[in-house]
Amino acid sequence: MSPTLETVEVDFITPRHLAGGGDPAWVTVPLHRACGWSHGDDSLVPRVLLSSPDHKALLHLWPDPAGQWWTLSHAGETEQPAWYASFGARTPVELIAAATDALTDPSPPTDAPFDPYEPLRQTGWSPTAAGNGLASPDSTAYLQRLGSAEEPGAWFVTAALGPDRPVWQARFGEHTPARLVTAFTAALADPKPVLRIDSGRSLPTRDPNIVSRQTTDVRAELLAGALEERVRSLAARQAAPPTSPAPSRQPPAKKRRSR
Repeated sequence: MSPTLETVEVDFITPRHLAGGGDPAWVTVPLHRACGWSHGDDSLVPRVLLSSPDHKALLHLWPDPAGQWWTLSHAGETEQPAWYASFGARTPVELIAAATDALTDPSPPTDAPFDPYEPLRQTGWSPTAAGNGLASPDSTAYLQRLGSAEEPGAWFVTAALGPDRPVWQARFGEHTPARLVTAFTAALADPKPVLRIDSGRSLPTRDPNIVSRQTTDVRAELLAGALEERVRSLAARQAAPPTSPAPSRQPPAKKRRSR
């Protein structure tokens, strides 16, 4: 008889914006192992500071009950002012990872416009009473951009269970590249459930009219392998050859015989 495989009880939760934060390693481990971001070694404080290989981007994770737990900042460049993005403690790591994956993409698309509203419109989000806003079909998530068409400002994505029951908020500065904000909203609009272990302590609500939770047993080795597969996938992306065709080589000229 074959040995019994160890299983772990997990929950698959929708909508994903109400699934809780999840494991921060889903963001931090691939940045370090697949994308070459370096980190300090300070085991005496519960924080993480990761720096990109070019030292232009910083990801700061610091548990702060009074503020945003995650902050992603980027130094200014010749054609791009400095920018930032920050995320509350209960922002699902799958959404944050979508933004960091877009940032670390070695071959980002440059010929297509990015519209953070579009992924949400395609999944039934509707305009809000406030200008420049969209609300999810269940009215528990909102996207808004401050400013005007002439002077656009910061983006705010908020998950809430009511006017006085905020769950998390993501903030993108006015100069944050649109492709990063669009990657975040595309992950937000994704209808696929996200996986959580022991979600009872992390869910902002267990109301079955708001959150769907399907519990099942998953083999522990498969669960542990998901992060490894993500690391391998991003590492392969970093190592992929350039997509532009290599210049063709002309055959060497034939030597003429001298007389």
